Amino acid sequence: MQDVIKKVEIITSPGRLDDLIDALDQIGITGLTVSNVLGYGAQKGHKEYYRGTTVDVKLLSKVKIEVVVCELPVELVVETAKKVLHTGNIGDGKIFIYDVSNVIRISNGAEGKEALK
Repeated sequence: MQDVIKKVEIITSPGRLDDLIDALDQIGITGLTVSNVLGYGAQKGHKEYYRGTTVDVKLLSKVKIEVVVCELPVELVVETAKKVLHTGNIGDGKIFIYDVSNVIRISNGAEGKEALK
């Protein structure tokens, strides 16, 4: 039977990134990917003033953190992220969980759980 591999994708504000990385490191996450992204949800952007004129900024700066896990329970990763990122305000972020059918390490051809070591 193939090992269960999950991808956890977290989208949140850039200011929370360092705290999240520290917390994930403490539970044993050994690798992750971070991307700068733009988006909006319930916030619907905000207004800024540029040279005395009001400008609607619809897309807000966010970070997307991607973690692939197979040895740690995915629930531990999710609970850790929720604990670190929760403020109770709109804009705390979202967490998405995906099934991963396979992982292949290009350098040596390892697959599945072995490719994540």
